[in-house]
Amino acid sequence: MTLQLRIYVPPHPLIKHWLTVARDANTPNSLFRVAMAELGRWLAYEAVRDWLPTIETTVETPLAATSAVVIDPQVPVAVVPILRAGLALLEGAQGVLPTATIYHLGIVRDECTLMPSCYLNRFPQQFAPQTRVLISEPMLATGGSIMTAMTELTERGVNPALVRIISVVSAPPALQKLSAHFPAVQVYAATIDEMVNEQGFIVPGLGDAGDRAFGTA
Repeated sequence: MTLQLRIYVPPHPLIKHWLTVARDANTPNSLFRVAMAELGRWLAYEAVRDWLPTIETTVETPLAATSAVVIDPQVPVAVVPILRAGLALLEGAQGVLPTATIYHLGIVRDECTLMPSCYLNRFPQQFAPQTRVLISEPMLATGGSIMTAMTELTERGVNPALVRIISVVSAPPALQKLSAHFPAVQVYAATIDEMVNEQGFIVPGLGDAGDRAFGTA
């Protein structure tokens, strides 16, 4: 059976609210960072449904013993922010996954060719089996950065079926590339826009997420 990429746009009112704040060109940098952190939180919350393995146990309440369920601490969980814009979602994602290991991946795009190049890779040589990986990448536009990240992860043993991507705005070019090469991945986006312009920006999008988050526009 042929796998098809699964893309979720959660109908959560808080996701819609903070997306609106992030899109608004009049939003100041400080509030834009808050919006991105909140989007990171709520998208990560949605992404981990049925993804984190659990184990059954028992606990003693002040009155009696009762059955309980906890996240299996033996299964590794990693968060991969794609620098620099992915850092804007990291704070919120860490709030959902506070014990996750953070592996930074720095990717820069040539403004003329739109081709990505990696300038920082903090991945281990090999990930442990069954590692869950959450990638934070605010803009899935041309697909160059996310394809580089997925290639680096799978070459180090990560199972694409255990990867979740959180994205504020996604667009067809990136989603089509993921579908063709890594269909087992699941994407959680606040919205999907239809167009990427000649400069590689999603339209209407929200501009350059990194510049707006860190005040370098």
